[in-house]
Amino acid sequence: MRLGLRVFFGFFLIAGLSALLLLKVFLAEVKPSVREVMEDLMVDTAHLLAEVAADEMAAGPPAPDGRLAAQLQRYVNRDVDVMIWGLRKQSLDLRIYVTDAQGGVVLDSGTPSAVGQDYSQWNDVARTLRGSYGARASPYGRGDSTLLVVAAPVLKDGRTLGVVSVAKPVASVQRFIDRAERRVFWAGAALLAASLVVGVAVTLWLVASVRRLRRYAQQVQAGQSLAPPDVPGELGDLAHAMDAMRRRLEGREQLEHDVRALTHELKSPLAALRASGELLQDELPAADRQRFAAQVLDQTARLQTLVERVLALSQLEAQVEPGQRQQLALAAWADAQLARQEPRLKQQRVQVVWGQRDDVTVAADPALLELAFGNVLVNALDFAPAGSVLALAVSATPASVRLTLRDHGPGVPVAGFVQLGQRFFSTARPGSLVKGSGLGLAIARRVMELHGGRLVFEAAEPGLKVTLVLPH
Repeated sequence: MRLGLRVFFGFFLIAGLSALLLLKVFLAEVKPSVREVMEDLMVDTAHLLAEVAADEMAAGPPAPDGRLAAQLQRYVNRDVDVMIWGLRKQSLDLRIYVTDAQGGVVLDSGTPSAVGQDYSQWNDVARTLRGSYGARASPYGRGDSTLLVVAAPVLKDGRTLGVVSVAKPVASVQRFIDRAERRVFWAGAALLAASLVVGVAVTLWLVASVRRLRRYAQQVQAGQSLAPPDVPGELGDLAHAMDAMRRRLEGREQLEHDVRALTHELKSPLAALRASGELLQDELPAADRQRFAAQVLDQTARLQTLVERVLALSQLEAQVEPGQRQQLALAAWADAQLARQEPRLKQQRVQVVWGQRDDVTVAADPALLELAFGNVLVNALDFAPAGSVLALAVSATPASVRLTLRDHGPGVPVAGFVQLGQRFFSTARPGSLVKGSGLGLAIARRVMELHGGRLVFEAAEPGLKVTLVLPH
């Protein structure tokens, strides 16, 4: 299972079960909470009515046509039509009955009336007469409806004259309970949906960050030198740690490889210098002395060029992006670079011929681009036969700009194309067994990578075609 699905399912399981549990708890608490509030209000009402009935009951049992009975009848007959938080109430649902000190019903607002019946065994009356809080919940009507009854003692001069009981069916507030449950349910559903949306967003962000790290690792494994992705938090720390580890490992491996290759490259000029130095210690004719001295200067220059290119490539590989970019008219810029090599072009009798010459500009670091093109041009001159032609072209596509240089030398064997552009890989110069260091093309390739481009090699018949590809 993919990481994203695992994270999402884990989040869904935690958030979903938590929301379901909370929703169940809230829904289970709605009805009891409403009943508790209703009972609290009924207790207040029962005690208020007990005080109202105290004076009349002190004179004797309330008469059916007495003041208290008339008040209860007027209450029953009242018309009511009120809107309570969006729900209409059109009936008074309290049933009020009064019992004497023995538990007999003396007044009753209900229909049919229970006057004359013995309620002394009912919990609301019996407990109140014993001095406790009297209340009961009894079945009411059809189904599972419940009648809630609370009572209060009628007191006068410390004597208990009777009990006032207030009854109300729970069904009368069922509409409020149902509405509260619906609101809780939909609020819970909305909360769960919001949690899932947040979970999806967090999962997508996490997966996208991990995929960026994976893509970075794959690109680095493929040999590309890239800056670590900008990922916040611990994943960003991981990316920088991976980059630091990669650089240390690459640096160690590259150092070992470079030391071996550089040692090999230094053997030939050092051997030539040693041989020339030993010969110059002997008595030699002037012509031989001059020839060996020239060889010393030539090998010294070769060593100097090698050292300079190694240093230049090391500096480039330490960079993660080019310096200050400028807009360069590529064709005119190439003409200026050719002018600097004019003496050598004339010396080798090599002519530069323009092919396609698009008028395009490119954003690049002038110094780095000059370093890259200069090395490609010098490499082409090293392999170009005297009196041959170098073909130069500038072309553009919607995505890239291409600067192409082709020589008419011996070219490169097919097996060698894979290694072109790698340091210390080169083929022998025409008419000589001497090889170059391969650092020039390696420098050019690194400059292209810093600019987000690439160095492309193509076989030509005859010769080799090298293209500097830059993003448009």
